[in-house]
Amino acid sequence: MVDANAQSEAYNAITYPENATASYPMNPEMIKVACSNCNLRELCMPVGLNHDEMVKLDHVVSTRKRVKQGGHLFSHGDPFTTLYAIRTGYFKTCVNTEDGREQVTGFQMAGEIIGLDGIVSDKHNCNAVALEDAEVCIMPFENVEELSREFPVLQRHVHKIMSREIVRENGVMMLLGNMRAEERLAAFLLNLVQRLHARGFSQSEFVLRMTREEIGSYLGMKLETVSRTFSKFSEDGIIEVKQRNVKIINPEALKQIYNPQTCT
Repeated sequence: MVDANAQSEAYNAITYPENATASYPMNPEMIKVACSNCNLRELCMPVGLNHDEMVKLDHVVSTRKRVKQGGHLFSHGDPFTTLYAIRTGYFKTCVNTEDGREQVTGFQMAGEIIGLDGIVSDKHNCNAVALEDAEVCIMPFENVEELSREFPVLQRHVHKIMSREIVRENGVMMLLGNMRAEERLAAFLLNLVQRLHARGFSQSEFVLRMTREEIGSYLGMKLETVSRTFSKFSEDGIIEVKQRNVKIINPEALKQIYNPQTCT
């Protein structure tokens, strides 16, 4: 199985700290970010820029911030001033229902942008919680807007990110409205593998950073149903599961479950 230290849209469609120790900035002198030197730049920044443009783009990012596992990057109602590019770690976004339950709305990983929810009302509409110790690049939105006017390619990239969020939301609606439990979990696993592979990780082995309960909240499934579906996939020889370590043995079978009409 893959090392736990090595490392959600339907398949292609289907991402103020609470206390002072949960989330904190590092020494700005040590962690000034250079997008031009970051190995994740092609995931969260536009491609095709020349050296001078990349140097200017470095000004979009101010500093980095570390967020401890369980800490909030931002919370519902916080003023919106910043977008965050995840450099390491995983986050979940979630909202609290009227009866106090938590509803997971997405999972985000390295190379993805988080915080777009705040643009519409200048306040964040969800909580962003670190699923493990994480590090983000801070991108003041006024910097992004200013450089977007100078570089149309950056503006188009921001539009693509926002459009991707719309597509993801539509994918989740389809997932919750029309799919059986097995189809939902298959879509989730396939999407997770696809995103991890884009970051250079294995296409068949990975570690679930989220709990089964959190997966169930995201997919609209009870915890028992999530566990039962994992067990069925394992018994059918489609996946192998050891705690949070997952190995996909038969990806074609998983695709057949998710979208049978396009598989032979």
